[in-house]
Formats: sequence, C-alpha cells, structure tokens
Amino acid sequence: MKRSKINYLIDKAHSLAETFRVYLPDFAFLTVEDWQQQNCDEWREVLDLQLGWDITDFGRGDFNQMGLTLLTLRNGSLRHVGYSKPYAEKMLQIQQYQQTPWHFHMYKMEDIVNRGGGDLCMQFVWSTPDGDFDRQKRVEVSVDGRRRCIKPGETLVLKPGQGVCLPPQLYHRFWAEKTFVLGWEISMINDDQHDNHFLEPGGRFPAVEEDTPAKWLLCSEYARLR
Repeated sequence: MKRSKINYLIDKAHSLAETFRVYLPDFAFLTVEDWQQQNCDEWREVLDLQLGWDITDFGRGDFNQMGLTLLTLRNGSLRHVGYSKPYAEKMLQIQQYQQTPWHFHMYKMEDIVNRGGGDLCMQFVWSTPDGDFDRQKRVEVSVDGRRRCIKPGETLVLKPGQGVCLPPQLYHRFWAEKTFVLGWEISMINDDQHDNHFLEPGGRFPAVEEDTPAKWLLCSEYARLR
C-alpha cells in the first residue's frame, strides 16, 4: 500500500469515528512527529502490545475490494510479562462492499458487533484439522444470546446493534452491504503474529510504498521508535 493511502485512510477514520460520536484514546491522535516528542517508556504498553492503527489490504493489493481499517484499543499478551489482561477490543471500519477474506483463529474467541451504518454480512464454515473447509458440518453461533444454526457458507446479516460470538477454528469472512459499517471486536487476547489462519495465502500487515512522508505510524511500525 502507498503511504499516501495510509495517511488518507487514518485521516478518514478519525472523521468517521467523529461522525458516529465515537471518542478515541490519546494514542489514536499521535502523529509521527508527536511520537518523536514522547517519552516512550510512558507508552510502553501501547508499543509492546501494538495498540493503535492497523490498515491492511491482506496482501491482495486492492484495499477498496479487500481490506480493513482497525484501531486496537486494548489487548493483553501471553508473551510479554506484566500484561495479564485476558481480553482485547478493536474498532473496525468497513467500507461499502469491502471484504475481509476467509480466516479463522486457532485460540481466540471473539464477538463481532455492528455498531452502526449499513448491514454487516458474514459467512461461516468450520475448519478441518488440516485447515480446509468442512462443508458438511452445520454452524451454530450465538447472535446476542440467541442460538442460530445455519448452513456452511450461508450469509448471516447483522443489523446495527447486533453482534455474533465466534468460537475458535470457525472460518469467517464479512463485508459491508450497501454502505459503510462501523464494527467492533471484543475478544480474548489478540495475537495477529501467530493466531490467524487464512484460507488463501496473503499478508496480515501491508508492504508499504513510501511515496510520501508518514503522518501516522501503523501499530506494526512502532519498532521505528525504539
């Protein structure tokens, strides 16, 4: 992804959050220049746990068609001593018709919530032990405490205010139907380095083309500050 696109998308994400009256933490507003003036020891939790902005095209090279804008608000860690928090929280911004590819998490259970905007469409298929689709096993999920049994690959539509609980090893993908969706993720500890399995090879974090100076740092770029 081009740096100019990342700069634009984070500017846009700030504006969309403001439109939905979502108030973000201080670190969401720190520019590269701001970070250079900070005492990084005070922000050690943010840096160690990679809280902050996460713009991805999943290695597909077409963000508008397949991508996601995320802001990790809080997280714990199984690898860093001193971070015993057993949960994570993310804001998800999903553009109109933008897709997230088929993937599952080995260990993480999560709730995906539609906080507002259009319809959030989701599909599910159980994984086999070798990471393929189990097209025979019916899927059972909880939508706001209501048990729903659906066929593999059947589309579940979450209206604004609705959320679904996803167990580990359940393939899922989602997209925004008709208009932008403000999504939210509440989960067990999030580990993007080790816990994601994608059906088709790609990349969780983008390769960045530096066509313009960085205004914002992605959470995967905090090593620049060390």
